[in-house]
Amino acid sequence: MPKVMPWLLMLAIFTAAPGSGAGLSAEQEAVDLVLSSFHAAAAVADGGLYFSLLAGDAIYIGTDASERWTADEFKAFAEPYFSDGRGWTYTATERHIAVAPDGSVAWFDEMLINDTYGVCRGTGVLVVEDGVWRIAQYHLTFPIPNDLALELTARIKEQGGQKKSSN
Repeated sequence: MPKVMPWLLMLAIFTAAPGSGAGLSAEQEAVDLVLSSFHAAAAVADGGLYFSLLAGDAIYIGTDASERWTADEFKAFAEPYFSDGRGWTYTATERHIAVAPDGSVAWFDEMLINDTYGVCRGTGVLVVEDGVWRIAQYHLTFPIPNDLALELTARIKEQGGQKKSSN
């Protein structure tokens, strides 16, 4: 079984998503711990912890169509915020985790609350790297109610916001 970084244990006790741990396998609990720690580190602007939770070849996909960053690109974007003590807070309200039968890959989806954006969704993949679970891909989205989808996507098209990144 992959190792869990010891310093994550205390952090996760205070940041786990509701229902986390109930009926989860040891691998799912370890993944839950990494994800809870990822959000907790961002909330306190702890760039060292935050980026240590990413795999070396991680990809972060943000809410804007242009936001597809490698770990290094995302670090370059986020470091100035973290250096100034400014982080961001996304609190998980629900989380679902699945682990491949061989225990080397996990995937998840989670519902989040943010003071600025309201309800958000995070999805992604974790892999075992050097015996430790790390986030290989994280994707943050705004779930759009179906009743608003046509209006919002039309507005996005009008603004040219459907452009793709060159990455």
